[in-house]
Amino acid sequence: MFTRTPLHFDLAQRDRALATGGIGVVHELAKQVGLFESIDRRVRVLKAHKPYHESDHALNFAYSALCGGQTIEDLELLRKNEAYLDLLGAQRIPDPTTAGDFCRRFTIDAVAELQAAINESRLRVWARQPEAFFAKATIDFDGTYVATDGERREGVDINYKGEWSYHPLVASLANTREPLEIENRRGNRPSHEGAAEMADRTIALVRKAGFRSVLLRGDTAFSQSQHLDRWHEDGVEFIFGYAANTPLVMQAANLPSASWTPLKRKKRGSGSELQRSPRENHRKAIVEERGYKNLRLEREDVAEMRYQPSACSREFRMVVLKKTIEVRRGQLELEPETVFFFTSRTVMRIRPARSCFRRISAATRRTSSRS
Repeated sequence: MFTRTPLHFDLAQRDRALATGGIGVVHELAKQVGLFESIDRRVRVLKAHKPYHESDHALNFAYSALCGGQTIEDLELLRKNEAYLDLLGAQRIPDPTTAGDFCRRFTIDAVAELQAAINESRLRVWARQPEAFFAKATIDFDGTYVATDGERREGVDINYKGEWSYHPLVASLANTREPLEIENRRGNRPSHEGAAEMADRTIALVRKAGFRSVLLRGDTAFSQSQHLDRWHEDGVEFIFGYAANTPLVMQAANLPSASWTPLKRKKRGSGSELQRSPRENHRKAIVEERGYKNLRLEREDVAEMRYQPSACSREFRMVVLKKTIEVRRGQLELEPETVFFFTSRTVMRIRPARSCFRRISAATRRTSSRS
């Protein structure tokens, strides 16, 4: 409880403090893994180093973001922070104008070299991990929309939501949740564009690091059937969501009843929590009163079957998630709907139910078929 104890404040005359003191640890790590040297060796965008090198500019942006900076103008706040400069052992850092000029000098090849320099240091960090770390590399692929209000930004376009945005493609290592590669794209580009090439590069990276097996994961946008055969032959495992096309839906609908197993999800919360009586659902009452169509998940079942995509020379295992949905309009109960979701996979040691949850399913749920 609060007390009324008097408080006393003292103001030091010489002490200086920094709210983001942890940036010193990040700076020390960058030095230990040779990130400065890797960037300066591979990235060549400055004709003369007076006085800044490419690594100074690149890490200036990274440190600003870690310190809470959101725009290029926030660099000016760090330039005037003596405690920040002393912590990094710097007399000065690039101002926003100089940093902006550095960015405008970049080409596509220079961006690729910067990512390669980061990966060189990444390999040195991974080399310090125990042997168990290299059992399997799980790589996730996803596209995300980055909205912008800028009218003069090159590459901005309208996405499917009608927003002005970019649509970067991201490959990340699920083991450590670190991004392995990012490729910026226009806002109207499909999610899978460039994903296969990025997958090949990240596979090569983790194998160079010494990972003994590789697992690729992604939603329906990344199940590019023309690449599944060669990945399988190369020993790469994958779990991808798969679009619910007509042949797949027909095959799933014709599965015998014995093939389906009820899918049980874990209940939210722990059993030790006090059970409270549910409050009245006001939305449900309004929907029923006005005769709106109301959908409610009734049950979920999972099954497994074999399926050969048209672009593949072999069959793959397909996990099918069937959702039975109760349909009501006001007080009237209509015929239930059935929705199928599909996941293609080569992983043999995972139960079908677990496979449904190991894929990235946000976009998969947008692609369904009703029967």
